[in-house]
Amino acid sequence: MPQAASWAGTPSIKGSTEAIRMALLTFSLIGLQFTWGIEMTYCTPYLLSLGLTKSRTSLVWVAGPLSGLVMQPVVGVIADRSKSKWGRRRPFMIGGAVIVGLCLLVLGWTSEIVEMFVVEEKSKKTFTILLAVLAIYAVDFAINAVQSSCRSLIVDTLPISKQQIGSAWASRMIAVGHLAGYGAGTIDLLKVFGKTLGDSQFKQLTVIAGAALLFAVGVTSWAVEERILLASKDSDDAKSGAFKMVGQILKTTMHLPNRIQAICWVQFWAWIGWFPFLFYGATWVGETYFRYSAPHMVAESSDTLGDIGRIGSLSLIIFSIITFLGSVLLPLLVKSPEDEKPQFTPRPPPSIAPLVKFLNQYKPDLNTAWMLSHFIFAGSMILAPFARSLKFATILVSFCGIPWAIACWAPFAFMGIEINRLTAPTTILANGSSYRRLSNDDFDSPVSSPTMLRLNHLDRDLDDSESATTTGETAGIYLGILNLFTTLPQFVGTFISMAVFAIFEPGVSPELHGGEGEAAAGGDSEGAEAAGPKPGSSDGPNAIAVCLFIGAISALGAAYATRRLRYVR
Repeated sequence: MPQAASWAGTPSIKGSTEAIRMALLTFSLIGLQFTWGIEMTYCTPYLLSLGLTKSRTSLVWVAGPLSGLVMQPVVGVIADRSKSKWGRRRPFMIGGAVIVGLCLLVLGWTSEIVEMFVVEEKSKKTFTILLAVLAIYAVDFAINAVQSSCRSLIVDTLPISKQQIGSAWASRMIAVGHLAGYGAGTIDLLKVFGKTLGDSQFKQLTVIAGAALLFAVGVTSWAVEERILLASKDSDDAKSGAFKMVGQILKTTMHLPNRIQAICWVQFWAWIGWFPFLFYGATWVGETYFRYSAPHMVAESSDTLGDIGRIGSLSLIIFSIITFLGSVLLPLLVKSPEDEKPQFTPRPPPSIAPLVKFLNQYKPDLNTAWMLSHFIFAGSMILAPFARSLKFATILVSFCGIPWAIACWAPFAFMGIEINRLTAPTTILANGSSYRRLSNDDFDSPVSSPTMLRLNHLDRDLDDSESATTTGETAGIYLGILNLFTTLPQFVGTFISMAVFAIFEPGVSPELHGGEGEAAAGGDSEGAEAAGPKPGSSDGPNAIAVCLFIGAISALGAAYATRRLRYVR
């Protein structure tokens, strides 16, 4: 029989009301998503402006799925075993945020850094691109460590009945972070700050993003008190090192509980669609405007990179507002998985009781809402190749705010519930008395000071001799595996994008390089006209729109997988 894990303390959150506690618990996601938003909005046009082709830029974005594939499960396992007096998640959150902030500064000042060491112009351009790509990889690897820890902290801290509302609050904070990031992108920061934070829009955004992430992570780390792991279930052979850690990840992945496996497959198909939208959506909107709505402005613009970023950000602001409203309202309109067997009968005020009763009869459950969200996304993006105006492109992007609100909420709500269901209902204290897991009432009232806890875990899907521990002790590894199914489709999306870009737009971006096509990269003036449409030209399809169309088809597969989830036990 495996040794039970030993703990000291109980999880607690500062705050006088549940809303304040939920906000503080998930506040770190604002800074996290702000940083992601800046990277996804500006880094693609930034790399294109350096002279990379779209197909090569798509290879750079392998950084996202690669970092998630490696960092989230690995950090999850390491954090699960951490015996730090500061807790298992917060040290990784703070350390990762510091690294992200430093790498963002390097990304913003790549040209200046390279000029300190390289003089020759051609080499300077090459090393500038190389340093920018390395900085993006470093940012992605570090921010994935932060994201893994932030999500695991939510699962660790909340009881089963609070997992859906916790995930809903996380979705709200992500929407706020998106909104703040895209909003900052639309402001001419040089007019606001002068050159105090840098002499370009992109530089100032990297400074603000790094500071925002550090502040948001600091707030959550201050507000949340974690329980301390004293001895893990496998503490006797914890020194077996990296091979055991990788083995545990692979073994757990191959023996996932049925419902967790079903959730992961929904995430897989959904993210083949979300990847091109999130990484290229803003660029697509900006290019659509420059291709069809403003043909003469392209030649006159002195800052096409900034123009594309700002125009794309304007559409994504609307997207983020809808996402935020959806994350606030949809949890009120969707039945929680735990509502199927309520522990008490809700009693609304008599004046609105008939209305509440009527609405509750028609509340969809979370599974249905998740399935419908895939159809909304697919219906919007399947029309992307037919967008011929900024207005239509903006409408399509805006509609995706509703499914994105649910995508940031549903999988983590289901995962949190399933992870917590793997635990035994009670915990044995060091003195032999029974301790009940943190409940609704415990969460709504101040948590008493801790004694030492010994948690008995229930391993239902693996043999006792081989299984990893479950519940909050291994929330990191289960959420890391969910992230595997989020990142693997991004590899698929990357190679799809690379193929599409190579076929439809093999040269450098015509919007950012005056219609130069391949000639900008290779110096062949005769190939310039054939390499791609000139600025303002509507010749040929937009390659990003084709990628979005393919993603819409995959979203239909996600809808089917979500429907099947209802029948998995």
